[in-house]
Amino acid sequence: MATTASSCAAPDAVSPAESAASRAASTTPAERSPFARTAELLAPYEPGQPLITLSLGEPQHPPPDFVAPILSQYINEFRRYPMARGIEPFRRTAANWLSRRFALPRAVDPETEILVLNGSREGLFFAAIAAARYVAPRMGTPAILMPNPFYPAYGAGARAAHCETIFLPTTRANGFLPDLDSIDESTLARTVAIYLASPANPQGTTASRDYLSRLIALARRHGFLVFSDECYSEIYTRDAPGSALECAGPDFANVVAFQSLSKRSNLPGLRVGFAAGDGKFLSAFHELRNVASPQVPVPLQHVAVAAYGDEAHVEENRRLYRLKFDLADQILGHRFGYSRPAGGFCIWLDVSAYGGDEAVAVRLYKEAGIRVVPGSYLARPQADGLNPGAGYIRLALVADTETTAEALHRLVKTLD
Repeated sequence: MATTASSCAAPDAVSPAESAASRAASTTPAERSPFARTAELLAPYEPGQPLITLSLGEPQHPPPDFVAPILSQYINEFRRYPMARGIEPFRRTAANWLSRRFALPRAVDPETEILVLNGSREGLFFAAIAAARYVAPRMGTPAILMPNPFYPAYGAGARAAHCETIFLPTTRANGFLPDLDSIDESTLARTVAIYLASPANPQGTTASRDYLSRLIALARRHGFLVFSDECYSEIYTRDAPGSALECAGPDFANVVAFQSLSKRSNLPGLRVGFAAGDGKFLSAFHELRNVASPQVPVPLQHVAVAAYGDEAHVEENRRLYRLKFDLADQILGHRFGYSRPAGGFCIWLDVSAYGGDEAVAVRLYKEAGIRVVPGSYLARPQADGLNPGAGYIRLALVADTETTAEALHRLVKTLD
């Protein structure tokens, strides 16, 4: 078969820097990683003191002691392709943990209502694609709703599903949760799914049972799905957060909860989590993931069985975070609008009076050696042009207590 010269011509060589610039130019700032944008913002500068990174929410507490022995015990299982739905011991253990941890209307069926995930992030991403195929035809352009600020995987999933992304501002005025009353009927009629994080990232707000019940009622009336991101549910300093599954009724219809061991068990590199809830949707979700998603190695699932069967290491994890929030209470006081969050391990500080989020991020890096994320990078401008994250910075309290105290003292000294 003849081939034209144009189709066979070798492209001009480009340098790595030119390739990176080309990729950046082809992606709008709203679609780029907030961490990549933060790195570019700070690239021209040097940290003014030994660097302390508070930008990335990567748990730094020690992993549980049982991880290495279990991996060794099941090392030969790396020779097998894993099943997409997960091994039976994992699904059963995850279902049992849900029943122990939450006041569910009934026990989750491990055969039909649990799917193992390669970390909750990939599940949240692929769920949007599955939802766009699963729901009934929409009354207009299909849309996926999400809080603003939001976890970047939500937006990536909506774009991959070819759905319009609708951002629901989460501000102090509405308790840092989407205002359900502000969503008009025409938008609800074309909604495919809504993402909700409780505890919220970055503000740490938790949704009440009443709020979750109202959201689920909207989903059932309009035929869309609720994707409840609960990866921070085990990090709290007061009352234990609830789950959307508690308010979903005995059939869990229209509701899927996403869990992960990354925060709960300090195992972000293990990449194990699960989705639980609406069995009909999870069946369709499984079909997509069976051919398109990364599967979870069996030895890692056995580690997860042990992790979900043990609460001692989780309570120790919470104790360490409580100590760091105690430090924040003492060092920050009421500065920058700080108040102790209900859940999660992030602090959301209002620095609008200090020059804005980008300027403060640069200043903290140059003068104090602290890396934080500008809040506007975690959110998107609304239709009125306002970015609900603008004027805030996010700090992730993932380092040890001594490092956390040092960072907070530097921050106060630099800005006060």
